[in-house]
Amino acid sequence: MASLPFTLNDPSLLHEASLLNGKWVQSRSGKKFDVEDPGTREVWASCTNNEVADVDQYVETSYSAFKSYRQVNPRGRAKILLKWHELVTQAREDIAKIIVYETGKPTAEAIGEVDYALGFAWWFAGEAERIRGSIAQPSISNRRTLVIKQPIGVSVALVPWNFPVAMIIRKVAAALAAGCSMIVKPSPETPFSVMALADLALRAGLPAGVLNVISTDNTNTPSVSERLCKHPLVRKVTFTGSTAVGTIIARHCSEGLKKVTMELGGNCPFIVFDDADLDQAIAALMILKWRTAGQACTHANRVYIQSGVYDAFTQKILEATQKLQVGHGADKGTTMGPLTIGRGIEKIEKHVADAVRKGGKVLCGGKRPDNLQGYFFEPTIISGMTSDMLTTNEEIFGPLLGLYKFETEAEVVEKANDTSMGLASYCFTRNVSRTWRLLESLEAGMIGLNTGNSSGAENPFGGIKMSGYGKEAGKDVAIEEYLIQKTGTLTTSIKSDGNKDSNGCQAPRVGQLTSPAPL
Repeated sequence: MASLPFTLNDPSLLHEASLLNGKWVQSRSGKKFDVEDPGTREVWASCTNNEVADVDQYVETSYSAFKSYRQVNPRGRAKILLKWHELVTQAREDIAKIIVYETGKPTAEAIGEVDYALGFAWWFAGEAERIRGSIAQPSISNRRTLVIKQPIGVSVALVPWNFPVAMIIRKVAAALAAGCSMIVKPSPETPFSVMALADLALRAGLPAGVLNVISTDNTNTPSVSERLCKHPLVRKVTFTGSTAVGTIIARHCSEGLKKVTMELGGNCPFIVFDDADLDQAIAALMILKWRTAGQACTHANRVYIQSGVYDAFTQKILEATQKLQVGHGADKGTTMGPLTIGRGIEKIEKHVADAVRKGGKVLCGGKRPDNLQGYFFEPTIISGMTSDMLTTNEEIFGPLLGLYKFETEAEVVEKANDTSMGLASYCFTRNVSRTWRLLESLEAGMIGLNTGNSSGAENPFGGIKMSGYGKEAGKDVAIEEYLIQKTGTLTTSIKSDGNKDSNGCQAPRVGQLTSPAPL
């Protein structure tokens, strides 16, 4: 291991290996890939690089572990999750440091991600004991219908790099609570934070093989992911990432009819009406645009401002944005770090050039800072945005904020919905009737009403349209993604005296037709 640019309270949490059946192992080829600090572009560690030939052993050991773990009672699963929660809490500073050097996030954001992620471990520990079946009396009197719920089996989580800890705990905790085993394939940019979480899960008492983690570089990611999706022992896949890649994953999973959860891209509108509390809207937008340097699918992609407050709002967001301190995530005072990957800068430059060419005005930013070596781009605000610009039609995923002017509610609803995406929408107004109308008329899976914070362990997370399907977090719905239902039909005994069933009702004679005829 190379000399780290930071120190950990518990250095044993950093693993340059994959987790297979409770052991830290290298790939069969022995090859590794480098992980660089986005804030300096310097390599600070290397991780084992698995290939397709390595995949089957991860699935087979996961399946073997599932057969025994599924028998662990719900309280036993809950205790493991609560212990995991406790250990991650104790290690939050170490995990946050790893996040900073993997993603580039400022330290405060990294710690915030760990705290946010912990909510999912706590929540699903409770959900483990709340899985319920049902029993009912059907239309045929001497029958009873029973529905039981059981874990679906080996699950696979394919995750990106922008929230490596939060997304892993959200997915893994749900699977473990349901009684499933899981294989995680982390992003090549962020393997070490995921390995640290897996280490703590083992320490919490999770049996070997119930959680396997297989690391790859960008070159091997497509083929390894495909094999995981198509493996006959895998029954469930949960994917977070772009819509383009999600479409490919769904195609892979269709071959074995896998159950799939898709949390895909967004093109989220942020609407500010004339009667809004502008300070409240500004505070929400500062988080929804600049946190993680704009690299989140739920971030505001198009900011629509009603004409009566357009100038005032523009001035306020400009003043607030100019106070941001761009720098390395580990530096004291940094409030916005670098982008995680270099190609993100090229995309932002393309969007800025397109907007300016079509009449947009750059109010601040618009370029790479001269004094920083990492993947940095200045927080950029462009006014005068129009519907024909790239930023209107593509997910930005970077520190670019475009301002659009609108006149009426009907107009802005039409513009907000004019996208193939449907992850989240945000609106700010003091008009209660309008709030209810927007909740129903905006086409998104999550609607922020006078708030930019729509995500939490208690809330179902997921989109509609091309932003995916299925839900993560929330009561009942998320854990259902890892369960199957079995219907049992029970015929009760029939009394021999008189032709009555056990409820005293007339039972059909042999050969007698009834309506409706039972199947």
